[in-house]
Amino acid sequence: MLELDLAVFHLVNADATTAPAVLTAARWISQQLPIAAGGALLGGLFFGNPGQRRAIAQALVSMAVAWISVQWLRHAVPAQRPAQRPAQLGMGVQWIEHAARAGFPSMHAAAAAALAASLARRPVAGLGALAVASAALMMWSRVCLGVHFPSDVVAGLLTGMLAAAAVHGAIRAVGRLPGVQSAMQRQAQARAH
Repeated sequence: MLELDLAVFHLVNADATTAPAVLTAARWISQQLPIAAGGALLGGLFFGNPGQRRAIAQALVSMAVAWISVQWLRHAVPAQRPAQRPAQLGMGVQWIEHAARAGFPSMHAAAAAALAASLARRPVAGLGALAVASAALMMWSRVCLGVHFPSDVVAGLLTGMLAAAAVHGAIRAVGRLPGVQSAMQRQAQARAH
């Protein structure tokens, strides 16, 4: 394990001297923020304009691709989590309940990064900036709570960003196909009239 990874983990992981408000914030970010974001995305799918619905749908597909990628990577690289005992490494303090499954890369970080990267590519009323800030907070909270090493969340960040890039690239490629282009042009003309 890299010394820098361990040093940053011990710097960020909460301990007995950490302020209770910091732990409360980290728990809320890690456990409740995904639920709040899911509600906001569902609301946007139902009540947003067509452009917003399209951007949110692409973000959801990006998150699904990130989820699949994380599952594959965890199978290929079954890295242990830092704090959980006895099955894991017993480093630091773990502040939330968590199953003893592989922690590389972080699923929370990958999903948050896929959402942020996707919404940043198709801005939806300032949600891109909010999603980027949320992804950064999610990465911090997972290390603070002792369920991931910094390398886990950085790998999650990269996995999510690559998933969003792949989804958006595939959508662009499909949009360039001759039959799809003419259908899209017809739809645009119909909306203009």
